[in-house]
Amino acid sequence: MAFPGIDFPGLGCGLAILRDGKILLCRRLKAPEAGHWSIVGGKVDHMERAEDAARREAEEESGLSIRSTRFLCVSEQMIETDRQHWISLIYATDDFSGEPRLTEPDKLSDIGWFELSALPQPLSRFAADAVRALGRMQ
Repeated sequence: MAFPGIDFPGLGCGLAILRDGKILLCRRLKAPEAGHWSIVGGKVDHMERAEDAARREAEEESGLSIRSTRFLCVSEQMIETDRQHWISLIYATDDFSGEPRLTEPDKLSDIGWFELSALPQPLSRFAADAVRALGRMQ
């Protein structure tokens, strides 16, 4: 059996969730980029639209209810240390309800809001690309 991201480039998705000039980030426990702060996201399933996958992953990882999203950018991550290669479609939203909570403690160790000008380190490549794209929009 072949594994996306490991045996061939995988298709990922992410969602930059924004509120009051802050972005929601979570700290990863598992590869790729364990210990890095990232936007919510994950793998796009077969026959799933990337935008729907971003919404699903965000809801699973944060407990928020996501309404509308908009396309933000494409991110390609070639992570030598983890021997993983992903191409991710990243979306953005400020249209959601609820308060974020750590719903997947087996995958994430922390979750919180951060000022775009004072982001925690290290940032995942995925999150860094999203932040750069957000900066170009301002």
